[in-house]
Amino acid sequence: MHKNNTSQYIFYSVIAIIILRFLLTGMIPLLDKTESRYAEIARIMSETNEWVVLQIDYGIPFWAKPPLSTWLSAASFELFGVNEIAARLPYFLLSILLLIILGYLVKKAGRYFLLPAFILLTTPEYLLHAGVVSTDTALCFCIALIMISFWKSFQNENRSFWKYLFFIGLGLGLLTKGPLVFVLTAPPLFMWVVLQKIKFKVLISKLPWLFGIIIMTIIAVPWYWFAEQKSPGFFDYFIVGEHFNRFLVSGWEGDLYGSGHSQPRGMIWVFLLLFAFPWIQIVIYKLWKIRKVVLKDKWISFLVLWLLWTPLFFTMSTNILHTYTLPVMIPIALLMIHWWPDFEKKKPLLILGSIFPVLVFIASVTFVVSGKAFDKHLNTDKFLVENNTLSSSKSETPIYYWNNKTYSSQFYTDGRVKNISNAKALDSVSKIEGTFFMLVQNKRIKDIPCEFKDKMIRLDSTKKASIFLFKKTMIP
Repeated sequence: MHKNNTSQYIFYSVIAIIILRFLLTGMIPLLDKTESRYAEIARIMSETNEWVVLQIDYGIPFWAKPPLSTWLSAASFELFGVNEIAARLPYFLLSILLLIILGYLVKKAGRYFLLPAFILLTTPEYLLHAGVVSTDTALCFCIALIMISFWKSFQNENRSFWKYLFFIGLGLGLLTKGPLVFVLTAPPLFMWVVLQKIKFKVLISKLPWLFGIIIMTIIAVPWYWFAEQKSPGFFDYFIVGEHFNRFLVSGWEGDLYGSGHSQPRGMIWVFLLLFAFPWIQIVIYKLWKIRKVVLKDKWISFLVLWLLWTPLFFTMSTNILHTYTLPVMIPIALLMIHWWPDFEKKKPLLILGSIFPVLVFIASVTFVVSGKAFDKHLNTDKFLVENNTLSSSKSETPIYYWNNKTYSSQFYTDGRVKNISNAKALDSVSKIEGTFFMLVQNKRIKDIPCEFKDKMIRLDSTKKASIFLFKKTMIP
């Protein structure tokens, strides 16, 4: 494929994928449980105006994560109202901003500005997270900022802003996922410094350590102090539980907000091969071919250490998600860009890269065409709530959830839904309320005593749950 044709293909592909990804931020409802959980935490923050202590429900603190991602969504709610697009917009913009930074970086090296955007937007993990309510998108941005700033600071450039962006990235990382940002960046940087035989004096001289640490401290430490003061116990749970027990204790049961995601050890590598397709396979092939000289090239060795450390760190962990691979999509893309001129036939690469976005486009069209039929298969209670409880005549009717309410039901009822945990509680509510809505997971309907089922009118169902109108008077 001719160079001009390649550039045109990349240009139009990037524009089309960005438009498609933005449309998806509004088309797809918030899904249970991770995305709707973080959106609900942000909604409560915006509603209660409590910007220090995160709340998973009114008055119940959420100690599992620092606030940066929640601040982004809550601020977006303040500007644009409470809806899916507002919840996801900050992460969409953050993903685009990272693509711009990488484009600036590679353009100075003589590569096409949009090449990083094409590679990353055609990588499943990055495309999925370019508009998902998640702490992982912000963490990916912070890690990329830290690693790139460190590299640029060692290139003897006249501009000094990279040296300060390194510490700004660390401060923001502490507000995104806490000390994990050090765990995922310090070891590969240390290994690279040792590998390159960089002297301690040079390391000290390249970065403004004293002033930089002050900047990092000013950004991150005040929130940690205020959070512990307003919600005692946060620090112990967050540092010990989330940073040690979660990854080192198999089947960790100390999670206050759910259960650990138990996976076989080493599953992180399977996630990497699946969610970085097709670029990780090409990178592995290329690295194998030049394996004898990989460590001799400063830039390649820097990227390889960045790429390998995260999956190595999570190899022995059983409580993992595929989202943990997101930060290493950046070095994969930068390695591909570094070798881009070496690939004589670029057309197969462009076709391979286009596979996942095309599949996403087909799925999106299917979603639109099928309409409500497809809605019933999504892991969300949005449609049950909006189709049956939000009309003017029903908006004041109480809403309950049998057993455990979902985060999507909380979000789409503006926090009105309440739990009914057992038959005794149901009997009490029925006597007090008389008429109310009750959401029930389909697999839990059998747990409701028969004497109450006679008072329930099924209004609607999805594959996941059903909504009933409960009337105190017996139904003939």
